[in-house]
Amino acid sequence: MADTANRLTEDLKNAMRAKDSMALNTLRAVKSAIKNAAIEKGGADAILDEGEIVGIIRKQIKQRRESMDQFNKAGRLELAQKEESEIGLLEHYLPSPLSLEEIDELVNSAIAECNASARSDMGKVMKILQEKTAGRADGKILSQAVMKQLA
Repeated sequence: MADTANRLTEDLKNAMRAKDSMALNTLRAVKSAIKNAAIEKGGADAILDEGEIVGIIRKQIKQRRESMDQFNKAGRLELAQKEESEIGLLEHYLPSPLSLEEIDELVNSAIAECNASARSDMGKVMKILQEKTAGRADGKILSQAVMKQLA
């Protein structure tokens, strides 16, 4: 089992012991999303790799950010704060993000690797980048960097 999944399980147990309902509910939701993804992938006994788990956590954070925006627009600040604290908790499980310089280096090496020369080659470059970054960079930032290099 992946490191992050083990950390989630241990932190879930600690949240139960500490009676921390916010952490408990958040971690249960993430564990449930991971289990559902594993079932979709290959049945009840399937195990996800570290990259897939990080992707699920990123998706959970994105959902909470969208909810937080909606709550702020509706004037429900207490619910927006709850979402914000859950985002803070989940961000501890993400690997450290790549710097812009590291992203530029990876983009250049990916372009060289597949001999990309035009924007029509962007898909090939993005596929290589997604494998190399393994959840440590946002896809939108990666695509912008690729477009800048291929322009």
